[in-house]
Amino acid sequence: MSSSSQNQIPLKQWTAVAVLLRPQGRRGELLADPLTDLPEIFAAGRSLWPAPAAASAPATGTSPLTLEEHWFPSGRNAGRIVLKLSGCDSISAAEQLAHQQLFVPASDLPALEAGAFFVGDLIGCELFNGETLAGTIAGVEFPTTSDGRSRLEDAAPLLAVDLPNAAPGPEPVLVPFVQDWIDSIDLPAKRIVMHLPDGLLDALDANP
Repeated sequence: MSSSSQNQIPLKQWTAVAVLLRPQGRRGELLADPLTDLPEIFAAGRSLWPAPAAASAPATGTSPLTLEEHWFPSGRNAGRIVLKLSGCDSISAAEQLAHQQLFVPASDLPALEAGAFFVGDLIGCELFNGETLAGTIAGVEFPTTSDGRSRLEDAAPLLAVDLPNAAPGPEPVLVPFVQDWIDSIDLPAKRIVMHLPDGLLDALDANP
């Protein structure tokens, strides 16, 4: 897909698939947090569009990078992925891409199994605790070890929730996205209903 056709893709038809963290090798490889558990997303030859960490889509006219290869590290970086992107052939080049997201057009994504979701589809959803609005999902985080270097594979993702009517500035509270707590998910309506343990939101809000 060319950059000219990229310009025609509407904003909501992009999905972030990885967040680049830091250089991981001498040839420009980058360590990344994958935002999907679908390994086929990272097939060699796939086009990936970079964008700043806070962006919801790549900027118009952004040229894609081609994924040359990938591998899944073990040890302290287990649960993450190492990406080798075209044109990124040195540590300094990798440093220029660090902390950016990588996007693909939603039309390139495979169908998901029941109960699986793309991170980008969850962002912007209103989270309800039963009938009560808990807040709006601003992001999804993945628990890591205490040094922040490895993802905890068995831990539930954390929904970063902006509380309603909160004063500007506070960090979102982190709500575990535990399957047993989920009542319903309606992505077209941007509505997720959970039943959270009593006092959980109050405790999280008091202890950010």
